Amino acid sequence: MATCLRLRSFKAPLVPPGRRLRPSPGCLGLTSGPAPDRAQLRSYARGPAGLSPELLRTDSFVGGRWLPAAATFPVTDPASGATLGMVADCGAAEAHAAVRTAYEAFHSWRGVSAKERSSLLRKWYDLMMQNKDDLAKIITAESGKPLTEAQGEMVYSALFLEWFSEEARRVYGDIIPTSSKDRRALVLKQPLGVASIITPWNFPSAMITRKVGAALAAGCTVVVKPAEDTPFSALALAQLANQAGIPPGVYNVVPCSRAKAKEVGEALCTDPLVSKISFTGSTATGKILLHHAASSVKRVSMELGGLAPFIVFDSANVDQAVKGAMASKFRNAGQTCVCANRFLVQRGIHDSFVKQFAQAINTNLRVGNGFEEGTTQGPLINEKAVEKVEKHVTDAVSKGATIVTGGKRHQYGRNFFEPTLLSNVTGDMLCSREETFGPLAPVIKFDTEEEAIAIANATDVGLAGYFYSQDPAQIWRVAEQLEVGMVGVNEGIISSVECPFGGVKQSGLGREGSKYGIDEYLEVKYVCYGSV
Repeated sequence: MATCLRLRSFKAPLVPPGRRLRPSPGCLGLTSGPAPDRAQLRSYARGPAGLSPELLRTDSFVGGRWLPAAATFPVTDPASGATLGMVADCGAAEAHAAVRTAYEAFHSWRGVSAKERSSLLRKWYDLMMQNKDDLAKIITAESGKPLTEAQGEMVYSALFLEWFSEEARRVYGDIIPTSSKDRRALVLKQPLGVASIITPWNFPSAMITRKVGAALAAGCTVVVKPAEDTPFSALALAQLANQAGIPPGVYNVVPCSRAKAKEVGEALCTDPLVSKISFTGSTATGKILLHHAASSVKRVSMELGGLAPFIVFDSANVDQAVKGAMASKFRNAGQTCVCANRFLVQRGIHDSFVKQFAQAINTNLRVGNGFEEGTTQGPLINEKAVEKVEKHVTDAVSKGATIVTGGKRHQYGRNFFEPTLLSNVTGDMLCSREETFGPLAPVIKFDTEEEAIAIANATDVGLAGYFYSQDPAQIWRVAEQLEVGMVGVNEGIISSVECPFGGVKQSGLGREGSKYGIDEYLEVKYVCYGSV
């Protein structure tokens, strides 16, 4: 088993008790300085970051067993840069072996009744809710997001299992009237087979259950490759799936380092035993995986990058618009695929909106460690993410934008960036053309509704869009004309397990969640019954 897991409580190190995690020399505590004494460690174990060692897994999970790999890779705390633990670094061989295991399990899992699959998913949901506090702490430790947000993600994540436990019993076929008296036409819906699930770091639990819940409900088996930054959440879910009674081989996890991500991703997309690929991540990576999938014409669903417009019309309630802007932009420090990336504000209320938005940023946002009470903005996931925000700010200012507030790295640490508001932004700036994925809010002034629609749609992606208006006719027009998969009208948070999640253009293929999500894992079969 791989070594050393250190979780923090108010920046304090913790080594969970138990024999499942074997500390390596120097791993107790911070990477520099003296190690804490045993009394300190015992107090941390009883404190806010004390977690059950049953959930702190570092090996791959295949066929119902925890399997070490020949090598390990470090997972770091984005807030401090300290190593949290060493995780099994799987390669292409391990990925193919996991696929074979999932394929063998599929032949029995597909025959399990819908009612029994429903019951097992419900048990998994119940265990997630029972362990939601510990699971949330794992999310905060490896992704850096504030603990309150991690707790929200845990409930959201668990609800996908609850939802699809119910949808498992609602996979209906059809009987179709034919023109021939001696024939009957039937339509069956059957599970596709093995699904490769490749997930991102920004929602390390919810992005798994949104896919896996639908796959298992349909009768598919899965191999999950979690993001290299956040593998602990996926492995904790494996432990709970095992406890819930999910049969061996139905849910498998193969973590890997960034260095091996390419080969593992290719293996999961080209293995002939894989029937389905589901990916959430960047558009660039999605295109590579689509190329791999094309060689064997696999079913694919993808939730890719966005460039969400947030439009505020003159008729809008400015207070509501600012509240929605804060929620949409700064959740998870702007590291969500549906967060507002461009703020388009009509000339009549532009100055008022910018002033109130700046006041809200300075008053309501607090940068800090995700475990610290009151923190609303944690670190960005890594140095590269910070550099991209810096690049967008520098580019905008060089082309005439004004920094209203923020604009630089935060003194808290190297992965922290100040919540930033820019005005006088134009369409030729990088922050108007590229997804920032950070706490940067650029404001573009516009004059007419037609101009706003043109700016919003002038991109090759279309995941989410938002606008604020009190004009009923305008609401209908704009909602219909925005070229996105999801629209928030006078609302900054739109995600819900009951509603379809997905985009248009180069923002992806297919939908997740909702009653439509399970269809991504089902094949439609037509049966013609003659000589009746």
